[in-house]
Amino acid sequence: MLRKILFPSILGIAGCAVLIGLGIWQVERLAWKEDVIADINSRLSAPHEPLSRFVNEAQDEYTRVVLSGRPTGEELHVLDSGTAAGTGYRVITKFETDIGAILLDQGLLAIDNKAAEPMTRQMRVTGTLLWPDDQNDSTPPPDAADNIWFARNVTTMSQALGTLPILVVANQTSPADPRLTALPVDTANIKNDHLEYAITWFLLAGVWAIMSLYLIRRTLQPEKED
Repeated sequence: MLRKILFPSILGIAGCAVLIGLGIWQVERLAWKEDVIADINSRLSAPHEPLSRFVNEAQDEYTRVVLSGRPTGEELHVLDSGTAAGTGYRVITKFETDIGAILLDQGLLAIDNKAAEPMTRQMRVTGTLLWPDDQNDSTPPPDAADNIWFARNVTTMSQALGTLPILVVANQTSPADPRLTALPVDTANIKNDHLEYAITWFLLAGVWAIMSLYLIRRTLQPEKED
């Protein structure tokens, strides 16, 4: 009898162990992601700091900064359909400051307002340091003729506009550019579906256990004689 149920027992135990392990791993990932989001929220609620030339991604991403300067009128339009303000172009501006020219994400420009003249007045900005890289293998190259980009990448954009590789996403500008709707940085769009994955793996482990017990039961049943 033991030999008859050995294989289905090993199969059931091994399958449940793997699925439960995957569920535990997702629980651990959930805790890690919650810590990451908590750290970002802590940075986003901290007081604004003067912008320094020596900021870097590893230490300063999501730091809130304050700066003054002037947009030059040179800008990149990044098509974006996933914003709180709807579909439009994120306007990435060359912004002259006392530490040099940087990139300023001023906000969303309506699709039908692309030809509107940019504002080039001196302004004060409060915003958040960010190093986004929205590119992947399927991202098309920028359409230089129509000035349409399909992803933000600080290195590529800074080379295109001749700025330092620093991007500030504006929370508020004074005065405000009337063309644009600010898109402040927050954690609302940070994906955190590890709990759903964990529940899925644990449910699959339960189903696997039930099916394994059913198989063992069937194996133990005496064969019917003709």
